[in-house]
Amino acid sequence: MSDERELTPAEAAALVRVPTPDHAKYARGVLGMLTGSSRYPGAAVLGVEAALRTGVGMVRYLGPARAADLVLQRRPEAVTAPGRVQAWVIGSGMGLLSAAADGEIEEAPEPETAERVRGALASGHPLIIDAGAIAPTVLAAARGPVIITPHAGELARLSGVDVAAVRADPGAAARAAAARFGVAVLLKGHTTRVVAPGGPMLVARQAPTWLATAGAGDALAGILGALTATHAAATLAGQPVDLPQLARLGAAAAVLHGLAAARASAGGPLTVLDLCAALPATVAALLDAADR
Repeated sequence: MSDERELTPAEAAALVRVPTPDHAKYARGVLGMLTGSSRYPGAAVLGVEAALRTGVGMVRYLGPARAADLVLQRRPEAVTAPGRVQAWVIGSGMGLLSAAADGEIEEAPEPETAERVRGALASGHPLIIDAGAIAPTVLAAARGPVIITPHAGELARLSGVDVAAVRADPGAAARAAAARFGVAVLLKGHTTRVVAPGGPMLVARQAPTWLATAGAGDALAGILGALTATHAAATLAGQPVDLPQLARLGAAAAVLHGLAAARASAGGPLTVLDLCAALPATVAALLDAADR
């Protein structure tokens, strides 16, 4: 479409916040994650893995107990105790959530998760809302800037339209949802489209077709969460994360996601853990190319 602009790898590299010698872990950003469930604990593992390999000072995983056990088995550096965060990822691998007008979570896949979801929505921190948390009442309860990361079916459910209409004109569907709900929208697909209300339509086309695999969206949410937390950690320096910035970070995350998948694939099948393992080298290559 004529209003679409592809975010370049160089632009994505500029959105990777490289730590300096005086950065401690908290200055590098702390990402809170409320993801996974007893039914889908792997979503939590994949999101945490992707976030840590993208680069963030700490991941604070506060999801259900079974998922937390698996996260710690895979990534013992993850922290499972409450504390400070600079951004949240909510919803990957959860059932459909809903929230009442007063912020109460009316439906949650794990009872112990509801209070933490409610607190994250009210925190004022940037929010990456994925999968089952993409619901109108949840978005209405959010007090910080929000980017949602739906595929076509999830965007159709949110907007109350047929999925065929979303697939027929994905850019228009993403733009309409951004305007209606006051959020940035990252619409996943082989071409990923990202837009904030009234802003430009950014696209990423780096992903190989092999990336159409279970768990890919969980990793994308983790990558975006890491980028957002590192930028949100700079808020005290006068760089608040707003909706246009969330859209740019979303497009950068999609570029990293696609390039890491291409590196992991090398022209053949890949797993999402392969993609995650390729993230550090992908980030390094982007930064090296930008320096040159």
